[in-house]
Amino acid sequence: MELPSTAEVLYARSMSHASNQGNTLRFPPGFLWGTATSTTQIEGHINNEWTGFVARDGRTCHPACDSYHRYGEDIQWMGELGVNAYRMGIEWSRLQSAAYGPLDQAELARYADQLNRLNAAGIVPMIVLHHFSNPPWINAGGGWVNPSTVPAFVDYVARLVLALRDRVRIWNTFNEPDTYACCSYFIGQFPPLKKARLLTYRKVIRHMAQAHQQVCRVIRETGSDLGPVEAGFSKNWTYFQAYRKRSPWDALAAKFAHAQFNEFVLRSFIAEGRDFATFLGVNYYGRVRFKNMQPLVPAFGFSCEELSSLGVACDDMLERHPTGLEFALKRMHQQSGLPIYLTEHGCASGDETFREQDLRENLAALHRAISSGVDVRGFFYWSLLDNFEWQFGYSKKFGLIGVDFTDDRLPRKMKPLGHVYRGVCSENAI
Repeated sequence: MELPSTAEVLYARSMSHASNQGNTLRFPPGFLWGTATSTTQIEGHINNEWTGFVARDGRTCHPACDSYHRYGEDIQWMGELGVNAYRMGIEWSRLQSAAYGPLDQAELARYADQLNRLNAAGIVPMIVLHHFSNPPWINAGGGWVNPSTVPAFVDYVARLVLALRDRVRIWNTFNEPDTYACCSYFIGQFPPLKKARLLTYRKVIRHMAQAHQQVCRVIRETGSDLGPVEAGFSKNWTYFQAYRKRSPWDALAAKFAHAQFNEFVLRSFIAEGRDFATFLGVNYYGRVRFKNMQPLVPAFGFSCEELSSLGVACDDMLERHPTGLEFALKRMHQQSGLPIYLTEHGCASGDETFREQDLRENLAALHRAISSGVDVRGFFYWSLLDNFEWQFGYSKKFGLIGVDFTDDRLPRKMKPLGHVYRGVCSENAI
């Protein structure tokens, strides 16, 4: 893959340092400052492939944050944060009990009420149509390995978009199809827990890309009462590099990962679908470096202390690499030719000082990308709430709002980073 030059990295670091020395970085008028969640991670009381899944902390996705019942309270917290956008999911398994069936009107009314409250609060909803979960009847038929899932999904989306065209303008078709397919069929950490199924991984990506293209067409044809309709998917961009540049096997591992999890996905979704989508969503957290063919990240068993001794600065999930964000945005904007929303960035750590530094450095990189001509229209912090972080359970703390999962009442409390982010949202600057 093409990496930034040493001069570019040094410049980015110097600009990042300047941004922390009192310079105010202002963002374009009308910029969306939001936060993000997914249904399985916060709603609870859900019926999909994660229902009986036991995470590494021994817990399940029930009741998560109980946002199924407490979304009104969550919207009040958004008001406290001062966000003007919210990226949220709508759970397919709640709305259809069989392929091509009618939408469940009670569940639809609950989501409609949530959207009404968001719009009334001046918070623009971006709706994610697929975020790592499927109805049981889809999974029983083979999930996204089965090509018949494509028309079933398109039918569901067509019904949903028509029902909510007076409440939603921005639709996010798929969240991180690369992460979903990789974790489900290559590294075996998501249901159905399959490993080393590279051809299956690629088949899932192709089917999702086909569905994306068809769904974008449906969304654009249906339109929205709220204004020009927008549709796009979100690509998780991770830098893959060798820890030692002269290690051929590590370089090969990084090259393979980049080819499969970045380039193949972008080609599948964008090269053939540029005429359908109106934006590209980018999720960016950092990078993975390989040492002796092992990824140097906490998610693969290394402690943060071990990694720190190697010069690898991580949160509880991934190596931080803010300088890479600027170059990732430039590259994907050039490759896609589409406006971009940064649909996820966040930091999982109990160290709020570390999280604030991470936010400031990544927003500085975002600002540099915009200043260089990249059309970025919004930033969504992951996540609104501490939540069920898939295979890791409740151990990873991404929230701007903390949730006490040891208390059955699941009390919420704003964290120090939430106050920092509130200042960013109110000033449209950092």
